[in-house]
Formats: sequence, structure tokens, C-alpha cells
Amino acid sequence: MLTANLARSRTTDKEIRPLFIDPTDGRYRETAGELIQLFESHLDEPKGDLEDAIDELTVADTDYKIVQGLAKLLKDECEFEVVASVNPHDIRQRLFEKANARYPIVRQPTLGEDTQKLEVYSTVADELGISLEECYRGMYADLEDNKRLVRIGTRTADQYATGGDSSTSTTALTGSSDEEYEHTDLTADWLLTRYNLALAQAVFYDAIEMWIRVWDHFGTVFSYVKLFGLMHRIYPIDANGERVASTDQAAGYEAVLDGPASLFSKSQKYGIRMANFLPALPLCDRWEMTAEILVDETTDETRAFTLDHTENLDSHYSAGNKFDSDVERTLAQKWERSNTEWELVREDDIFDLGAEVMIPDFAIEHPDGRRVILEIVGFWTPEYLESKLAKIRKVEADNFVLAVSERLDCASEEFGRTADRVLWFKTGIHVYDVVDLAETVAVSSEPPSGSE
Repeated sequence: MLTANLARSRTTDKEIRPLFIDPTDGRYRETAGELIQLFESHLDEPKGDLEDAIDELTVADTDYKIVQGLAKLLKDECEFEVVASVNPHDIRQRLFEKANARYPIVRQPTLGEDTQKLEVYSTVADELGISLEECYRGMYADLEDNKRLVRIGTRTADQYATGGDSSTSTTALTGSSDEEYEHTDLTADWLLTRYNLALAQAVFYDAIEMWIRVWDHFGTVFSYVKLFGLMHRIYPIDANGERVASTDQAAGYEAVLDGPASLFSKSQKYGIRMANFLPALPLCDRWEMTAEILVDETTDETRAFTLDHTENLDSHYSAGNKFDSDVERTLAQKWERSNTEWELVREDDIFDLGAEVMIPDFAIEHPDGRRVILEIVGFWTPEYLESKLAKIRKVEADNFVLAVSERLDCASEEFGRTADRVLWFKTGIHVYDVVDLAETVAVSSEPPSGSE
């Protein structure tokens, strides 16, 4: 994503608006193409050389923030590594030990005049079994500027060297969630549309609250809400976006997401989570988003930020369904290694709670048809926990079970009729504890009471 200093937006008396660019504009397309070629030409070269080349291109372009922003997005798709025959720390230690009594070691000795320094380098190189050049280059190979660009997307320097087509490179975007996104060609089209999305994401670093309405791909969107650990409340809505009494009347769903500025202690990390969620919305055919953004902490002044499907923002996220929080992902991994007939599957039931709905995390299914619905309750603010508990108490399904973090300030009786179906955990959920609980409460796989 873009850093705050590269964000571009305009704030008026009523709203805040990202300064989107036109992806069809010839100037931007030319700049994007030059940047992509620049990165490809610097494969296996030091990061510092790449940065210098980007700066040179920026000087020649009047749109400084745009060029640097595009470059930042490309760097997010790159991998830089320390390339040295021997650990740079070991090289430095030997050089310093040998030279300590006589003179300081310089980074690049003058071969013609500084024969003493050359002797030290040559001696260390021989001891380590490397060339003199490898000794020079390896001494500071672990400095950030000296790290080598080894990968752009999924293309490596070796692949380019063997005559691969360097006009585009294919990337498996990985982001902060460590999920695999859609495979995309690194082209000018991709870079410019990704840039517009990144401009919108940057606005959410100071979000107080976000309201989203979606009329399709509900499971995908709400899976991303949970993936990024966003505090949320979900309501059924009609085709016009108005809330309705039950899921029977729902044409879509509205979710209210609390932002970082609404927390008891403002969290930059949480703001990044909300920004990371935004690309999930363009996976829908029809969606709307409104957010309240804090623009002045001293006066608590805010502005509105709105987006919808007519903005033509493209998502680089996958529309698949394997999205988990850290606790959920770990449970799923443990389940795959376990020896149990019970299967852990992504839940797609929607509990109708009247004015609100709740989408549980997992279902646990047995080959004989028995089924349990599992909700994981992690660490939240007191206000959100209170709201969560209120929803849980409304669930009437007898096969509904909870896995609850012991860090929460609550007791079993606060979960209402589900109190005797709570599994407490410290750092992780144990598979066989869940199975034991499932064996006692599972019911045949029919639509659970209060769900749709």
C-alpha cells in the first residue's frame, strides 16, 4: 500500500476525496511502462541502484508523488535478498580483527596505492575461500541499499537471464494477510488501476467508522471482514439499501465496521487492516461504502468518504473462500493434521437475529450427517464484546458452540443459553477439545433454528 506521505486526496468542507488518475491517460501509461521496465532491468542489481534510478525518473517528471507512489506499489511486489558467498558479518569480523592494530578498514581500498589494505582483503578472501571481489562486495552486502532485487512478482533474475519474455511478469500478490491473491500481469493497466485503489486505501488510516452495503458475494466480503479482524455488525437490507426486519426479506446486507480512530486507543495497525479490507468490495457487482474520517485530532473534526461500484476500482484479491484470522488459520491447519472423522468447513449459514444477522466462523460435520456450528470469540474492545455477547444470546440453535479467548473479561453465564457450550482457550484451540464438545451437542444436518 501507499505510505501516508504518498497519499493524494482533497478535503472540502463536506468530504474527503482521493485524487484518482485516469488509467487511459497517455502520460501516466508512459510513466508506468518506464517504471516496470526500470524494475526489470535492475533484477540482480542492488536496491540502492534501483532507488537512484527511480529518483532520476522522478526528477524528470513533475508528478513526484505519482511516480513515487507507483514505484512503491511495484516495490511491494519485489523481493530483495542479501547476496553474498559468506555471511557479511563473518567477513567484517575477520577484516576488523586483522586490521585493527594497524589502520581502519575502508569499504573500497585503492588497489594501486593502499597495498596494506589490499593484503588484508586478500588474506581474508583466501581464508574464506572466496574471490577478492566477493570479499569487497560481501563485506556490506547486508546493508539495505546493497540487497539485491531477486524477484519481481514470480519472475526471478535467473528466469530473465534464460531468455524469458520480460515484457510482463506474473505475480502472486501476498499482502499483509499472507493469503494468495489472483495472478495478475504487471502491466501499465494493472499498475495504474492498483494505484487508484491504493489512494482510496490510504484514506482509511484515520477512519472512525465504515458502512458498507453489498448485494452479492456476501460470503466473500464477510470472510474478508473476519480475515482482517474488523469489529462489525451486520444487518439485512432491501434492494434500495434500507434495513428490513429479517433475512427473509433481505436483498443484501449492510455491515458497520468500527475504525481505528474509534478504538479506546487509536491503532495504526488496525487502520491498516481496514485499508486492507477495501479491495474486497470491488469483488462485488454492486456495492456502496461510506466512511467517517478523522481529519483533525485536536478538534475531532471529521469528513465523509464515499465510494461505490461505479468508480470502476479493480480488486487484486481472490474471490475464493479460504480466509482465516490467525486463530482460525491455526485451527484449520491443526485440523488437517488431526486424526478425526469430523470435518472442519467454512460456515455459510446466516443467523437471523431480527434487526441484525450473524455469520458464524465454521461448521463441524460428521460423515453420518451430524453437524455443529462454531463461532470463535477473540480479543475485542469492551463495547464490541458487549454487542457480540448480545447477538450470541439471541442464537437459538442447539448445535451452536463457542471457542472463547480467556483474555476476555467475561464469564460463561454471559453467553446465555450457550453457556454450557463454551470452550475456553489461551493461545490456540485444540482440535480434540472441539471434537469432544461436538460429540455432545451435534444434530443432524438440517437448517438450524433461527438461520437461513
